[in-house]
Amino acid sequence: MTLIKTSLLNGIAVVIKMLTMLGLNKILAIYVGPAGYAAIGNFQNAVQMITTFGSGAIKTGVVKYTAEYYDDEEKQRRVWRTAGTIAVLGSVITGVLVAIFSKPIAQWFLKDESYNTVFIWFSITLVFFILNTLLLAILNGKKEIHRYVVANIAGSLFSLIITSFLAIQFGLHGALTALAIHPSFAFFVTLYLCYRAEWFKFSYLFGQIDKKTIINLSKYTAMALTSAACVPVSHILIRNHLGETLGWDQAGYWEAMWRLSSAYLMLVTTTLSLYYLPRLSELKKPDEIKDEILQGYKIILPTAAACGLVIYLLRDFIIQLLFSAEFVPMRELFAWQMVGDTLKIGSWILAYLMLGKAMTRLFIASEIFSAIGFYGWTYLFTNIYGVEGVTLAHAVNYAIYWIVMGLFIGRKVLK
Repeated sequence: MTLIKTSLLNGIAVVIKMLTMLGLNKILAIYVGPAGYAAIGNFQNAVQMITTFGSGAIKTGVVKYTAEYYDDEEKQRRVWRTAGTIAVLGSVITGVLVAIFSKPIAQWFLKDESYNTVFIWFSITLVFFILNTLLLAILNGKKEIHRYVVANIAGSLFSLIITSFLAIQFGLHGALTALAIHPSFAFFVTLYLCYRAEWFKFSYLFGQIDKKTIINLSKYTAMALTSAACVPVSHILIRNHLGETLGWDQAGYWEAMWRLSSAYLMLVTTTLSLYYLPRLSELKKPDEIKDEILQGYKIILPTAAACGLVIYLLRDFIIQLLFSAEFVPMRELFAWQMVGDTLKIGSWILAYLMLGKAMTRLFIASEIFSAIGFYGWTYLFTNIYGVEGVTLAHAVNYAIYWIVMGLFIGRKVLK
């Protein structure tokens, strides 16, 4: 499967997901407003942290070793059994803890313990959420792109239907509940798609835990747990800083901007995880790795830059189309956000080598310093430029990150 073919197939799912996200943006803009966006952002960061810890952070490791053992099905199944057993045990234990401590969790993330019922719903469906992630990782590693695309389309449609209905009926509380439960519906579709594959049996997901596999997966667990701690926490701190110093509407504008970036960059970022991670896991020779990276810079980076330019030029139209009149002030955030997004993709093309080659210490160090840098630059720039400073911080942070990636990856892998 080539980069272009993978991008085209993945593009089908991404276009549908983008359309559903953009449709949801409009609904959420109308029914929850800018301040509601800030709450949704905090909740999604909470979900990201909890699911990563609850699953044992095995997703990337499963993709990596499923791809690496492409010619040895018994080794693949050993990885799946170990990962599946860890995921189920972890999700059950985590779900119980989330239910027990739902009120303090709601207070910390959402500033209101009355939202604890949202976390209770999340705790009940957590096991399906995590198993869906595991099955998608297996499909990714097996390069079953068609099944992967269909599974993602199903997830997007469930997200649109459930979130739209509950947000319209119950406002912010309904939107948060929908975000908590909709991935569990997608699990049954993904399971059916896997079940239809000749190489899959449900029994392959559970069984004896293999010690060597645990050691291999632990590298990716350490990296994923670092991301699960650093990225969401830095975003929560930034969102709270904006809310407490500039107002929660300002925090909502930034959250809306970030969600828009995530939507239009989805084709690029999902192609990186879908194609690059398995591909870089397979390659051994530095020249082959260089060629793959150069191909990424020829195709992926210009695409990201062109999309960013179009988004910037159409910013006023986009705000009216996808949000509402309340969100007009966010137009000042577009310029630096688009620059930062392009720098982000440029750095990520190199950074995926850290995952493909299990460069654990470098990955952990870079995630920690990047998160600290983003918050630090935001604190500095927002005091000078107001809310626009957070997007300037985004650009500066990824410019530095790209330089660091170039220095370390070039020395360790591409020499």
